Amino acid sequence: MNHDPHLLLGLAPDAGPAELKRAYRRLAMRWHPDRNSDPSAPERFRQIRAAYEQLVAVDGPEGAKTPEDDDKPTASRKAADIRLNLDISLEQAAFGCRRTVEVTRGKPCATCDGSGESGITRTRFCAACHGSGRVRDAKRVLVTCGECAGRGFFSERICPDCAGSGRELGRVSLKISVPAGLLPGDDLRLAGQGEPATADLAAGDLYLTILVRSHPLFQLRGRDLHFAMPASALALMAGDEIRLPTLGKPVSLTLDPGPPDAREVRIPGKGYPGRGRHHAGDLVARLDPVFPATLTARQRKMLLKANAALMDGGADALPEIAAWNLGQRGGSPDA
Repeated sequence: MNHDPHLLLGLAPDAGPAELKRAYRRLAMRWHPDRNSDPSAPERFRQIRAAYEQLVAVDGPEGAKTPEDDDKPTASRKAADIRLNLDISLEQAAFGCRRTVEVTRGKPCATCDGSGESGITRTRFCAACHGSGRVRDAKRVLVTCGECAGRGFFSERICPDCAGSGRELGRVSLKISVPAGLLPGDDLRLAGQGEPATADLAAGDLYLTILVRSHPLFQLRGRDLHFAMPASALALMAGDEIRLPTLGKPVSLTLDPGPPDAREVRIPGKGYPGRGRHHAGDLVARLDPVFPATLTARQRKMLLKANAALMDGGADALPEIAAWNLGQRGGSPDA
């Protein structure tokens, strides 16, 4: 057998470190004695490892280390992340909650225990030599194929349930804590809860994108909570105290006296909770005036008394009526 390390690994003479590592991993997985029952597998694996070490020793001091020695996965080599939506209410988003999330992700195949192999043997031709067992080297000389060790084919024991991948999909339930103050569209990252780790890869992460259901009363704009409520026109005129709802306990507000028109009031810091450097939002209420539809005898008497007091105020209380009355008498407001 030709012991040129490049040929043994199926590489061109100018192959770079990345190609070298990929080739070694591929062949080592195929010829490792624990995965290949062929009698020649131990010797073949030893040759592959020696070829790899020979080539990387030329490239630099890192060469004495084979990829399979890298047992500790690095942050840049991770399994796939998983992204899901998490649908919660406005109150749950504001104050935090605990939820159970169903996640579908890979797990070791139960049939083959993650090895990808079973007792069923499958034979396929070697793509490098097209089944001949020989290839031409750089000098166009026929040599033994380094891919199949001259056999021209591979005998593989493929697990029928996972098709040799060693993985199958499984469903897991995760109990998670949703922190308070997340906004719609925020991502909640759960480290290591994505696709599981393998020998080469660290576990991926699970990202939950927060979706907040519409609320029957409040609208969330940034961190401000907006809503509309009816208010007595008399309360708006007199400047009465009213109670405003929030996501927690109601708050009281004394209105400024004014005309019975729709108005907006704002209470700082009583809206959606803050988070981190972001302060709590404001509570913003639009007050829509409501006039009484019917009156009791007592209410009618009280309103007539109040109206008489207003009329006594003349131009100060009801300037439009005072001006009209003066015009009917033929007078002038400036007289």
